[in-house]
Amino acid sequence: MSPKRPQGVVMLLMLMVFDVSGAFVGITIGNDMSNLPSATDIVAILKEKKIQHVRLIDSDHQMLTALANTGIEVMVGVPNDQLLRVGQSRSTAADWINKNVAAYVPATNITYIAVGDEVLTNIPNAALVLVPALQFLQSALLASNLNNQVKISSPQSMDMISKAFPPSTATFNSTWNTIMSQYLQFLKDTGSSFMLNAQPYYGYVGGQGVFPLEYALFRSLSPNSQISDPNTNLFYTNMFDAIIDATYNSIQAMNFTGIPVLVTASGWPWHGGPNEKAATVDNALAYNTNLVRHVLNNSGTPSQPMNQSSTYIFELFNEDRRSGPVSEKSWGIMFPNATTVYSLSFEDVATTIPESPALRGMFCVANSSAPHSALKHSLDWACGPGSANCSAIQPGQPCYESDNIVAVASYAFNDYYHRTQASGGTCSFNGTAMITSTDPSHGSCIFAGSTGANGSDGGTASGPVSPDSFASKSQSCWLTHLVAAVLLIVVM
Repeated sequence: MSPKRPQGVVMLLMLMVFDVSGAFVGITIGNDMSNLPSATDIVAILKEKKIQHVRLIDSDHQMLTALANTGIEVMVGVPNDQLLRVGQSRSTAADWINKNVAAYVPATNITYIAVGDEVLTNIPNAALVLVPALQFLQSALLASNLNNQVKISSPQSMDMISKAFPPSTATFNSTWNTIMSQYLQFLKDTGSSFMLNAQPYYGYVGGQGVFPLEYALFRSLSPNSQISDPNTNLFYTNMFDAIIDATYNSIQAMNFTGIPVLVTASGWPWHGGPNEKAATVDNALAYNTNLVRHVLNNSGTPSQPMNQSSTYIFELFNEDRRSGPVSEKSWGIMFPNATTVYSLSFEDVATTIPESPALRGMFCVANSSAPHSALKHSLDWACGPGSANCSAIQPGQPCYESDNIVAVASYAFNDYYHRTQASGGTCSFNGTAMITSTDPSHGSCIFAGSTGANGSDGGTASGPVSPDSFASKSQSCWLTHLVAAVLLIVVM
């Protein structure tokens, strides 16, 4: 047996584990602000918030040094104002890689390079050098033997898609067909991802009332507001998924497949001017909380249920020097002085908080005499900032009832109560909920705390096993058998 064989097998196993590890949530750090905290302070914040993935808009050397030996995965950026030089000179590209990547790895875990930002829509005069820049940088990575560790792509704007809804008929703006085809071929050849800045806030504001706010914020929709693709009959419970699917379909319309979508920016402004009514702290908290949960539950999208899109939240700090309306300066979850705008967890709270065993046989359900408008408000809170696991009450899931808000709200209220009662959570919801010992479970819709016919002992309050949970378990089982087979080969 060749002495190099075990190393190759180990690398294969590492790649297999990477492929099934699921999606992650990271955060973007901009630099267009008056007083940016020190690099060491920023890294301390990342550690405190347990953020393991960060996107730097540039390649700040102090940040790259401070991130060394932390294990945090880093995406560095080639700013738009450097793109022309990099795309016109192979030696300049090589110099960029040497100074901003090779000089810092492996201590700093650089895994991605974002080349420019929304180049085709923001600086169209640089469009012709975009693909050459990608190619020159890739050649430099090959020369430095870093092409397996570091991938290269370029974040694109939603504006690249001419008409995003319905997703099934979405296509890229034909003006850029030639460059987009070259860009997609580069991604395919290098095994990289299509980087997308997916901002439902802009979609909601630009839609001028076409889509309800709840749809943009991942909140539950009323029976009369359900949104579906007329060509596929797939239901969309949120705008984020529709944007992702529109991107996949646009890629497929260019005759490319197998290119994953990586969301390089998604968030919501917490403050705006007099005419920016949707830019509020409550909406920003709801959107980002729900976004974190949605990405980490690995549920994919309606048309791509097995393709999870990792996402970088935009952004860590408010950038007070950004041009444009007030909202453009107010996307951060923190102020530059490191105080918090609102508290955001980067963990999937809905699956990490255990149920209290003392609550078995007790249920928190909606009060049927409460006004439906009040129930809807409480339901939105439970599934948003309350961090209840509401996957089972989405269309097509066991506890979904389009015309029964009492039943739907009861599932969400109960899930929240069972997860949080031990740490102070109550069954109140502004008077729209009450405690009962009557088990509301029915059919395959099993409520947390149930000890009914399904044999549940109360366990976790995750509700019925979703197809995605089954898929995850199947992947784990498949991986176990494959690893065993490969190890058998090693010892032969």
